[in-house]
Amino acid sequence: MAYWLLKVVLTPILRLLFRVRAEGLENVPSRGPAILASNHLSFSDSIFLPLVLRRRVTFVAKAEYFEDWKTAWFFRAVGQIPIKRGDGNASRRALETAREVLEEGKLFGIYPEGTRSPDGRLYKGHTGVARLALDTGAPVVAVAMIGTDRAQPIGQVVPRFFTPITIRFSAPMTFDQHRQGRQEPLVLRAVTDEVMFELAQLSGQEYVNRYAKRGEAVGVAEVARPAAAQDVVPPEPEALSQVG
Repeated sequence: MAYWLLKVVLTPILRLLFRVRAEGLENVPSRGPAILASNHLSFSDSIFLPLVLRRRVTFVAKAEYFEDWKTAWFFRAVGQIPIKRGDGNASRRALETAREVLEEGKLFGIYPEGTRSPDGRLYKGHTGVARLALDTGAPVVAVAMIGTDRAQPIGQVVPRFFTPITIRFSAPMTFDQHRQGRQEPLVLRAVTDEVMFELAQLSGQEYVNRYAKRGEAVGVAEVARPAAAQDVVPPEPEALSQVG
């Protein structure tokens, strides 16, 4: 109830204050489970994505948001799942909860990079998205958030109003052919890289073949405009032919 109440209140306000455009929204299944795998540029990504969806989406949120009463009420109200960074047991519990969300036929949102991009580039994805897709059979829809880093840069509390924001959705990706090898590290990496490849294509971000560091210092690249899609060299998915 709180989720839909907040959505009804916030949607017209955010649409008034920002120029939000959704592309490929018809690719999000109208029913049944699906994983929305998004790039992560801004705190506001988790606000703008639900704005354009007709269905409810649940995200994993870092536990720190639940420790401050000023943000805890909001995240609890919309049913977010807390996860403590660096805690392996907590990470496993979060994945188990995510599986339950998908098994109930709902939408689950995940940021494969694991943290916000420090400089606007797309970083190597963690394999949690692959584990969820292969364990549950849910399709993955890649979601490119474009412009949210300009609307609310890292460290800026008050957003820049009237900033254009585009949200692009890929066609659903299924990986049923890989489910037998879902415990194999090479299979998990290959599926994850395929998702990141799609994200690079959708977003036009430059790809960095390493994990983003939390709290990494941001330099001049933060204010540079994202590369044009045709200039991007996205990650190539690993060949599964190498898996025995």
